[in-house]
Amino acid sequence: MNNKNKFQDGDKVIIKDTGETVTIKKSSYVRNMKRYSYTIKEHPSMFFFEEEIREI
Repeated sequence: MNNKNKFQDGDKVIIKDTGETVTIKKSSYVRNMKRYSYTIKEHPSMFFFEEEIREI
């Protein structure tokens, strides 16, 4: 399976709902949902999917 995440660890991104600029800490592939989730340094207890964040 050739899965490619859109963002890499250390990338600066924007959370679409809040407009907050954050840094990707870790990415994980959620196999049963067939998409990537990302934890961010500024809010380590939260995770976001690719469609919830965007490039700067």
